[in-house]
Formats: sequence, structure tokens, C-alpha cells
Amino acid sequence: MRFSAESNAIGTLLLERGVLTVKQLQEAEQLADSWNISLVQALFSRSWVTPKELYQQLAIYYDLQLVDLDTNKPNWELMRRFDPSAMNQFSTIPIQEVDGVFTVATSRPGPGVLLHIREVYGVSTRIVIAQHLKISAAIQAAFREIHSHEAVYSLAELDPDMSAQQVVTPPQIFVIYLLLSALLLGLALAPIATIILLNVFLTIFYTGNFLFKAILVWVGGSAQEMSSRAIAAEAQTLRTEDLPFYTVLVPMFREPEVLPILTQALRNLDYPLAKLDIKIVLEEGDHQTIQAAEGLDLEGVFEIVRVPASHPQTKPKACNFALRYARGDYLVIFDAEDKPEPDQLRKVIAAFNQSPANTACIQCRLNYYNSRENWLTRMFTLDYSLWFDLMLPGLERLGVPIPLGGTSNHFRMDVLRELNAWDPFNVTEDADLGIRLTQKGYRVGVIDSTTYEEANVSIPNWIRQRSRWIKGYMQTFLVHTRRPFHLWRSIGSAGIFGFIFFVGGTVLSGLLNPIFWTIFLLWLVFDYTGIEGYFPPSVLYLSLINLLAGNGLLIYLTMVAPFRRRWTDLAPWGVTVVGYWVLMTVAAYKALWQLISNPFYWEKTQHGLSKYTAGELAVAKSHQSAASGDSGMGSNA
Repeated sequence: MRFSAESNAIGTLLLERGVLTVKQLQEAEQLADSWNISLVQALFSRSWVTPKELYQQLAIYYDLQLVDLDTNKPNWELMRRFDPSAMNQFSTIPIQEVDGVFTVATSRPGPGVLLHIREVYGVSTRIVIAQHLKISAAIQAAFREIHSHEAVYSLAELDPDMSAQQVVTPPQIFVIYLLLSALLLGLALAPIATIILLNVFLTIFYTGNFLFKAILVWVGGSAQEMSSRAIAAEAQTLRTEDLPFYTVLVPMFREPEVLPILTQALRNLDYPLAKLDIKIVLEEGDHQTIQAAEGLDLEGVFEIVRVPASHPQTKPKACNFALRYARGDYLVIFDAEDKPEPDQLRKVIAAFNQSPANTACIQCRLNYYNSRENWLTRMFTLDYSLWFDLMLPGLERLGVPIPLGGTSNHFRMDVLRELNAWDPFNVTEDADLGIRLTQKGYRVGVIDSTTYEEANVSIPNWIRQRSRWIKGYMQTFLVHTRRPFHLWRSIGSAGIFGFIFFVGGTVLSGLLNPIFWTIFLLWLVFDYTGIEGYFPPSVLYLSLINLLAGNGLLIYLTMVAPFRRRWTDLAPWGVTVVGYWVLMTVAAYKALWQLISNPFYWEKTQHGLSKYTAGELAVAKSHQSAASGDSGMGSNA
């Protein structure tokens, strides 16, 4: 056994006092040995003993008083005299000071923690034991206002050029004013020439957009074959005892019904549960979800983080607040209904090991477990298959900044904190962070591991979600074009080209498509010859190529996207993608209006609407019930 004599003694005490059975103790000792952790940490990954019972026995073993922080409230003013990050790291807080002698509560009274207490609080410090989750809750309460302010304003105050708090800067307003003035002046003095020039510009833009996406798919289709095999091979050989501690953030708002799916998916990970620092991040006013999370009787590695109410009420602000209490070397975000593949975290560690030293983030792929429920879920699946399976690997191969997806992004914790994490004023915070990472000299990788989610089954719900994404792309484009020369120096010519077409093109095509579709229909139905004056033959032919060949190419790419996953039955549905584009246009104009009227509003997407989600929920609950009555090793052992 590699665990200490101290763990042996604690195990004997728990056995003698009837807290654990012989079988449970043997399994806990095997887990501690296999995972290279203490016996107590191993016990927190199981539900055999309540935290209160376990801490009572630890207090007996260490001959220390057990303090209930709910009834013995810590002195918040006293706590604020010390570093909250150190308190979080060592799970230690000062709760009282009498005549210069501190009383310090800790949940981990081992040698390293005791040395830290003596160095910070003095040799005469009185030490007591308290539950870890209550120590964390006390830190959150004492530093509530400070951490809430940092979660909202840290990026805006420390790196304002990278913050979307100011939607449009005065120089941008001036440039927009000049462009609009030039357009209006041209229409007044030379209307035909101005419209022709505008058509030439837009036609070239559309041509470039189509070609760029085709290149991405061509490059991305073969970009990862070798690296995927190498990553998978190393992931299988990683020693469990060497795996780092991992923080998992699960931001939620008013969706208690899907929480069991994610908690069971995390238990199913091929990763030591005791090495996961899982934060269920909830708004403090979301009492229904808080009660649902508390009612799940989760293992000790799960913690509820209550985010103070403040404006803006966004997912990135909640994640920023929870980041202050994260303890892992790496961090990943999962949504409440996510089901990551079991080996995802191991693959990410292997990918970081094989990647350049400046790699700060690994993006995993996203797709849907209810892909065949209706037309919308099929189109959403085709969209994501094209985006994550082909286009993002192409961006990585070409060295173009990658706008991250909203979940399954795995970060190095040190870089995330260095960059002040997410922008709470940007409603597609991960897309923005992906661009910001590249500008700061870091790299984003993409690997072949999938997280499955619930695809929207409702068109109004889908439009709410997609309009938020497009609004965030608008914010991201505005933020990162504030300093065009800095952007060019930091990401290069290829990066600029890709950023314009991938981020700007996504927004502009949604806004302009209905205009060009209307012009084409008028010309086709009414044989309108007046259009020829505004479209010289060369421009007209190129526009027709864009409309027919370009859109035909996108339809073809949509149809071939599911072949990588061998979902060939979805391919024929690609011919109906035009209807999906119409919905995207509706979402784009809604996004533009909200950017003007309510830029920081986070439009909530309702989850749990799929009929498949009920099945996923039933499976998760059955597994949880079976695990609570079973003392055998789980899959994450």
C-alpha cells in the first residue's frame, strides 16, 4: 500500500466504530492505493458515510474539537484579513481571535496543512475541525461582495480592450459613421455606380466565405486521423495515480430536471472521482434547482456554489465566481444535460502532453443524443457535425483562431486565471475566449472526443438560443476589431482572414441572405431586366455562381458531414438545410435588435423538452439508486 500509516489508522478506527464494513474499507483502501490519494479522499467519492459522520471520526482520531459552522458562525471581518485563495487551497479558515490567538478550522488536518496554519496564523493557534463544504460556504459568504465584483468587472478593469462591457467604442462609432455617410453620399450622387460597387464587394465576400468553408472541410477532414490515434493510445496508458486534479464547472439556471443526467455522466467518467472537484454553479435565487441538487445526496466531491445576484446575469459571470473556489490543475465546463464520453478527460490530458507548451485549451466535439427526434434536431445535428467534426479541426490545422463552443472546453487553470477568465458581458463567452487566447499567444487544440447534449426540439426555443449565439459573435467581432493592427500582429494574416470569414461571415450571411434571395426570386419570377443595370454581366454571373454553386456546395457539405460518424441516414436531410438557413436569418435579425436594445441579456434556453431526455433521466436515476446500495467499485475506479 502506498497510502500512509495515518490512513491505515483512520481506516481501523472507522472499522472498529462500525462506520464502515470490512468490504467497504477494503475497497476504499484499494481506491486510495490505485488513485494515489488518502483514504479520506477516497471515501468522499463514495456515499457509504455521511460527511458529518466522517468528520466526527476524524475529530476523534486527531483529538480535535468538531465545529459546526452553521451554528458557530465564523467572523467574516477576521476572515477578510487573510488570502481567500490560500484558504480555499488548504480548506482552512480563521473563525475567532482572542488575545491574539487564532482559532482556525480546517477539513484536512494533515502535516502540510498544519504547517501552513502555523506559518500564517502563528504557533499558538488553536485548531478545530469543520466540514469542507461548510468551510467553502463560509469563504463564499465572507468574500461574497469582493468575488462577485471580480466576477463581473475583473476583465473590464484589468484588460478593458478585451471586454464587451462597452459595446461600441468611440473610434468604431466614427468608422461606422464614415462608412454610412460614404454610402448615403454615393447613393445620392452616383446611385448606380455605388450599388454596383457594393454588389462587387458583397459578391467577393460571399465567394471567399464559400471557398474558405470548403477549404476548412477539406483540411479538417483529414487533419486529426494520426493525432487522434496517438492521443487515444496515450490516454489508455496514463497511470491513474498520476492523473491531475480536475475542476468541473456545471453552470445551471432553472433546470433541476436534467441535473441527474450530468451527475451520473460524471460518475461514469474513466477518471478517479476523488480527483474531480465538481462545482454545481447556481444562482442564489434559483431555490428550486438548489433544492434539487441538495436532494440528490451527492458524493463529497460535489459542491454547490451559490452565485450572488448581480448584473449581468450570465453564464460567464457565474463561472467567473465559481473559479475563485476551483482547486484543480485543469478545468472543464459541462452543461447540465451533457454526457461526455467516458475517456474524455484522459484524452485531454494526453492531448496536453502531446501539444506545444503554449496550448491553453482543448476543445472537444459536441453532438446530440436525440438527433433523430424531428426535423429540427436532425438539422441541428448536421450543423454541429459540420462545425465540430470538420470545420474546427480545419481551423486548428490552418492556425486560425478557434471560437470555442459553449461546453466541453478544457483549460489549463493557470492560463485561465492569467487571462481573467470569461467576459461576463459577452453572451458567447467561450467563442470570445478562444479568440482572446490566440491574441495572447496561446493555442487552442481540437480532439476527437464527443460530449452529447439535448438538441432543441422547439423552433422558438432554438431561435432564442441561436440569436444569443449570433449576438455574441457580433460582440466578439466588435471587441477584437477595436485594434485592427494589434489583431493582425497577434494572429497573423491567415488568422485575420479566418476571423473575418468565420466570425464576421457567420453574422453577415445571416443578415444579407434574405436580401439576395429576394432579388433572385424577383429576377427569376418576373424576368426583371432592370436588375442588369446594377449587376454588370461579370458580377451577375459571379453572383449566380455564388447563389447556385456556393449554396449547392454548402448543401453538399451538410450532407457529407454525418458520414464521419457513419450517420448516413441523416445525409438526405441535408437538402432541406435552406429552411434551417431561413431560421438562422430570423435569429440573426433578432440578435441585431438585441445588440442595440439589450446587449447583455442572456436569453435562457429551456432544456428537458426532448422525449429522449426523460429516458436519459430514468437511466441516470436507476444507476444512482443501484450505486447507493452497492459497495462494489464503480466504472471510474
